[in-house]
Amino acid sequence: MRDEDSVIEGRNVVLESFRSGQTIERLFIQQGLRDEVIMRIIKAAGKQGTAIDYLPKERLDEMSPTGHHQGVIAYSSLVSYCEVDDILDYAAEKEEDPFIIILDEIEDPHNVGAIIRTADACGCHGIIMPKRRTAGLTAAVQRASAGALNYAKIARVTNIGKTIDELKKKGLWFICADMDGQSMYDLDMTGPMGLVIGNEGSGVQPLIRKKCDMTAAIPMKGHIGSLNASVAAGVMAYEILRQRIVKGR
Repeated sequence: MRDEDSVIEGRNVVLESFRSGQTIERLFIQQGLRDEVIMRIIKAAGKQGTAIDYLPKERLDEMSPTGHHQGVIAYSSLVSYCEVDDILDYAAEKEEDPFIIILDEIEDPHNVGAIIRTADACGCHGIIMPKRRTAGLTAAVQRASAGALNYAKIARVTNIGKTIDELKKKGLWFICADMDGQSMYDLDMTGPMGLVIGNEGSGVQPLIRKKCDMTAAIPMKGHIGSLNASVAAGVMAYEILRQRIVKGR
């Protein structure tokens, strides 16, 4: 279920939300609707890059907190996104090598919130996530972040792979969390660094993994062969912080 304070319902309300510049994470439209207002909403969603799902009326009825959706439901973001360059500028202002966490299709809002909380605590300068197939910045994420969402710099991009390529040209190295990689304790993770954390079920996408300069594994001694995405992000982020402290960076 989505938190009610991040749900927008009704044709005119949703349309005005787009017009006001509010960030809409996801849009749901009743199948078969194509009147003038609906087409305006679809056009506005296209300009913002909002993903659209066309669902049966019965499904929208289930999703609606009020039952008065008029064939349109939108999920809004509680905070504004920044640009990738804003994250780099923030690192430069602090006179630190950039440290960025990239979320590769993390869909659980509790994981996203927990990662944002860890990112704030370990000195990460910002988070990058894709526009599609990822949890939005809703109330559930806010709660899981314990308030860190209010301070985080988060950029949303269309193509994670292309963004990595662009950041490599600006001097960043990328490390991918994967159990088949080299022990993270044997890797030099200092310097301008991007940490890529993959989907809860399938991990980092193969194409994204190939773009990374290093693949790091967290040593495991127990019976379970993997960690929750947010826990894995926390362990690796703090190893990056530890190495920076040791080397005085």
